[in-house]
Amino acid sequence: MTQPARPSEAVDPGLLRINEVAAETGLTTRAIRYYEEVGLLEPAARSEGDYRLYDASDLDRLRFIRDLRDDAGFSLAQIRQLLEDDAARERNRTRLRETADPSERRALLTDARERADRQIEILEAKAARIGAMIEDARERRAHLDGHLADLDREAAVSSGAPALTAGSRPRGDAS
Repeated sequence: MTQPARPSEAVDPGLLRINEVAAETGLTTRAIRYYEEVGLLEPAARSEGDYRLYDASDLDRLRFIRDLRDDAGFSLAQIRQLLEDDAARERNRTRLRETADPSERRALLTDARERADRQIEILEAKAARIGAMIEDARERRAHLDGHLADLDREAAVSSGAPALTAGSRPRGDAS
């Protein structure tokens, strides 16, 4: 005998279940659960049936994580540090507005500056690695251009025509 269909739990229309979030962000449900497990994400709420529920800020955070990981090549540890620094900066901003104590304000600003320095360090290290990769690719291209020039010279010698260099065209060729 089949069980009668259970009506869906009423869910806040602004909240999405994990499969809907996965579809929205292009991430797998497994990746989203993993990000929660390692502390990169905390669902906005849980349903009565203990389903994870996410709001718009969770979607933004997941897209940010995905972009840092996929587009910029950051490790999850680097992403965690960047997210922690952003959260601390927001907490410090709130506390800074609430206090008039100069020593507390100095401590908050010093902490914020140290966090900004750490972010700069992470980003500059990534930029340096990318710059080195670009330079390696340019060197490979120059090496290949040398081989192409050698082939052009060899072809010119065997045909009696003037040698072309990589990227050059014979005179009179307007195409």
